Amino acid sequence: MCVIPKFQTTQISVYSEGWKKQQQQPGFAPPPQPIIQRNFGNNQRRVVTLPERRGIVAVSEGACSSDTADTSELLLSPKEDSMKMSVCVHENRKSRASTGSMNIYLFHKSSYADSVLMHLNSLRQQRLFTDVLLHAGSRSFPCHRAVLAACSRYFEAMFSGGLRESTASEVDFRESIHPEVLELLLDYAYSSRVVINEENAESLLEAGDMLEFQDIRDACAEFLERNLHPSNCLGMLLLSDAHQCTKLSELSWGMCLSNFPAICKTDDFLQLPTDMAVQLLSHEELETEDERLVYEAALNWINYDLEKRHCHLPELLRTVRLALLPAIFLMENVSTEELINSQPKSKELVDEAIRCKLKILQNDGVVNSPCARPRKTSHALFLLGGQTFMCDKLYLVDQKAKEIIPKADIPSPRKEFSACAIGCKVYITGGRGSENGVSKDVWVYDTVHEEWSKAAPMLIARFGHGSAELKHCLYVVGGHTAATGCLPASPSVSLKQVEQFDPVANKWTMVAPLREGVSNAAVVSVKLKLFAFGGTSVTHDKLPKVQCYDPQENRWSVPASCPQPWRYTAAAVLGNQIFVMGGDTEFSACSAYKFSSESYQWTKVGDVTAKRMSCQAVASGNKLYVVGGYFGTQRCKTLDCYDPTLDSWNSITTVPYSLIPTAFVSTWKHLPA
Repeated sequence: MCVIPKFQTTQISVYSEGWKKQQQQPGFAPPPQPIIQRNFGNNQRRVVTLPERRGIVAVSEGACSSDTADTSELLLSPKEDSMKMSVCVHENRKSRASTGSMNIYLFHKSSYADSVLMHLNSLRQQRLFTDVLLHAGSRSFPCHRAVLAACSRYFEAMFSGGLRESTASEVDFRESIHPEVLELLLDYAYSSRVVINEENAESLLEAGDMLEFQDIRDACAEFLERNLHPSNCLGMLLLSDAHQCTKLSELSWGMCLSNFPAICKTDDFLQLPTDMAVQLLSHEELETEDERLVYEAALNWINYDLEKRHCHLPELLRTVRLALLPAIFLMENVSTEELINSQPKSKELVDEAIRCKLKILQNDGVVNSPCARPRKTSHALFLLGGQTFMCDKLYLVDQKAKEIIPKADIPSPRKEFSACAIGCKVYITGGRGSENGVSKDVWVYDTVHEEWSKAAPMLIARFGHGSAELKHCLYVVGGHTAATGCLPASPSVSLKQVEQFDPVANKWTMVAPLREGVSNAAVVSVKLKLFAFGGTSVTHDKLPKVQCYDPQENRWSVPASCPQPWRYTAAAVLGNQIFVMGGDTEFSACSAYKFSSESYQWTKVGDVTAKRMSCQAVASGNKLYVVGGYFGTQRCKTLDCYDPTLDSWNSITTVPYSLIPTAFVSTWKHLPA
């Protein structure tokens, strides 16, 4: 470090080569007065004489120590000298500052980024410092590589990958992107702003995805989500699927499923690719009450391009629930269709549907064929309840009329039981009777023939348990049991035991026990597995765990924890998502979450309309329904519906004051006529 002592003088003069020659001539005159003279701290003075534009600098500088008076002469440019002196001065200032306390001031100009972008855009428009030319269609756009690489991983990879484009001065997109769309992307790159409207949103999304302007792609997807309509939902479905826009895809699917009667008659439907048409027509949540509409849509899709699509007829027929078609239509229209009879595989499918239809009409056992399985929108909703918590009646929920209609009395009134539907039948298991005795009984209600029957009793009497259907079998999970005659020996201990019921064999068997015994847990099935959420543990604590049963391995696991300790909650399944709502705390009573059966991740959804403890939930179509429950002294008197596409709840109807719902199930709804 060069330390300049006090009272030293540094003089710098700048001479030209011509002036030095003149200095050697007779009659030499002294140089003109300095045009720059500055005084520096500590009585330092620097004089710079500039007779000509270019010159050689002669530096006369005092020694860098206080006891030396020698001088040295260096040849430096003005810039080099300035830098040298700046370094010395700065090092000197640093040494002075380090002896005392350090004051810090952080300067930030919020408008700096915008002003830099504005200036860069101005340079682009003037073609200053641009180093690459982009071509699209008949137009060209000069740009700066650094700007493009900074806002697009596509351009970053292009310019740094060592390929031909990394050194080329021009990039030609030809017809792969419209020049107006490229111009919008470049405007965004240089200004951080772009106007999205109905005319450009889809093209911008495609171009943003191709050139990896992720912010543009996401902004366009959000714009299209807000502007979804039955008239464009099929197009949005294809667009979102091609460009991995997850939320737009989910919303588009929901709208296609709920507006199938309208969209199946459009050209967009007829132009769907094979895999998309099959996925749509086979969807469990396709909203149509008349399967004839699906059958006719399948044939129309085939006939739209018969030569190329004729081979896909068996695949399309499998998407139709043929056994749910009216018997007359199945026999007189479907079985006589020339197109079907010309293909052996297609004819086999129709013959199987006829056999299943006869079995349904004759009430000849359980029909498990896929062609006889109703879609979720073809399900009937049943409530079980009574004037007290002792349940004595079964009610039908008419979703169209928004009414709750009494259907049948329960032969043996009970409370703290569990109810589950398999096909067209409702199974009521266990519970406590009027004398508080714990029951093993299983009552079955046939919704087609509207009659009750008794099935084989459970192996363990229990109450406060959960139940769910899995692969056409009934499972009962956890709960409490009687004080004597069964295990465990105390009614205060939550059960670990799990039982499986086969309706065809009318037989119960024990399967693997829970990892931790629970009662009052929410139990559902999805993706060929059982899930139990929360509940009361054997130590009377709320269990904040998710327990999962895999029937293939006959083993329970704990794949996740609950967002909060839960008991007296309700759960229902929409697609691959499990929705859990309600509970016995101030917070859980009004909250709702969804749980992915694939990733085991939780997501908070919209809160329910009222606080609910011990409420009941069921899914129908693409919506979720919740009824019953109470909190404190307040009973919940509404039947509420949750729409996942809107993430919102609304009340459908009011439950009669005399009805306290204690179970809620969804059964198949066959229309045999």
